[in-house]
Amino acid sequence: MDNAKKIALFEQMPIPQAIARLAVPTVMSSLVMVIYNLADTFFVGMLNDPVQNAAVALAGPVLLAFNAINNLFGVGSSSMMSRALGQKDYETVYRSSAFGFYCSIIFGFVFSVLCTVFSGPLLSLLGADADTSQATSAYMLWTVTFGAMPSILNVVMAYLVRSEGSALHASIGTMSGCFLNIILDPIFILPWGLDMGAEGAGLATFLSNCIACLYFFILLYVKRGNTYVCIRPKMFGFRRRIVLGVFGVGIPASIQNLLNVTGMTILNNFTSAYGADAVAAMGITYKVNMVPMNISMGMSQGLMPLISYNYASGNDRRMKKALMFAMRIALCFILAVVVLYYIGAHGIVSMFMDNESIVAYGTRFLRGFCLGLPFLCVDFMAVGVFQAVGMGKEALIFAILRKLLLEIPALCILNWLFPLYGLAYAQLTAEFILAMAAIFVLMRLFRKISAGNRTI
Repeated sequence: MDNAKKIALFEQMPIPQAIARLAVPTVMSSLVMVIYNLADTFFVGMLNDPVQNAAVALAGPVLLAFNAINNLFGVGSSSMMSRALGQKDYETVYRSSAFGFYCSIIFGFVFSVLCTVFSGPLLSLLGADADTSQATSAYMLWTVTFGAMPSILNVVMAYLVRSEGSALHASIGTMSGCFLNIILDPIFILPWGLDMGAEGAGLATFLSNCIACLYFFILLYVKRGNTYVCIRPKMFGFRRRIVLGVFGVGIPASIQNLLNVTGMTILNNFTSAYGADAVAAMGITYKVNMVPMNISMGMSQGLMPLISYNYASGNDRRMKKALMFAMRIALCFILAVVVLYYIGAHGIVSMFMDNESIVAYGTRFLRGFCLGLPFLCVDFMAVGVFQAVGMGKEALIFAILRKLLLEIPALCILNWLFPLYGLAYAQLTAEFILAMAAIFVLMRLFRKISAGNRTI
């Protein structure tokens, strides 16, 4: 896709076709990423060892913390790039991409060093005990100590490539690593292969992320001179407008993910009081629930460049039509998933672990989690719009509301009222309130831009 076709995609292509071009590859990429995350759980679950499965679940918050850096420089830089494209300010596009690229490398390295140096306290914070700490540490050696930088970099590069409309290439890069991980998992995990257990799952993840990064480097080399994504060192710098533009959107998105980590850590700590079976069941349920969650997020991320570009260029009608079309499609799909999950919860959980206790826990967990999905979908789409148009403050408020003021207190209260099983309904409680607030803020945004009042 040359530069003229990229502009036509944003300005002239029919809305359904443009969203299909941008969002479908992103949704597919998100879906494949969830499947690849489930692959660790699935193949480790084949060992029928709750300790190994609990190790993967307990490390989840640290891997989720990668998204704080991904969103800081991926969401922040890509939003800045798409808005600059809408204004035809190409130097800002180049400098924003270079800023996101090099900062993701620096922060990824610092993250891995800190997690390694403070691994002891970190394991205790995650809820690991004498039974699970060794397996959790082995898994994190490859996914965090060695794997943080490539894991973060490949996601950020996908954001940068997607911001100029190349959603298919962004998804191919991400999915190439995911498919490799699925292939390597059984080889490294299972007794007929290297028999490494959870550590093998971590090694497979590390190698797959390295391959994904390699794809993006090759892509940028092949497309040199025909891409707005720039990673030349001389374009990297701390110009005030770019730093503020990236951080204005990226910091709220990053805080949102850090709060997600906090919420997941609290969830795991509450669950760990009921034993390894409950932790393993919660880990399986959480990852199964991430399939529709990531599809909603993929739709939101795929839509962001189209929203950013048309907001910056003043085409408000096209921006609104794109959002409403995407919202209808996403909600119809999510409602179908809710029905499937609620009715088939027992069968879905039993696919991952042949253990009566774990399946019983997981069935009840999944039925509680899935009820919050439609409201979560509305929330994700709204926050994606806020990020796309530079409304960092609103995105931050929603992040704080979701976790600190709603979901985390709900976890505490519901676990007290309905021990263990109440935890699964905290998401429903928080997302219902947030969805109502999201609709109100979006309506206010539409009235504001209809009056010609916008900030870019």
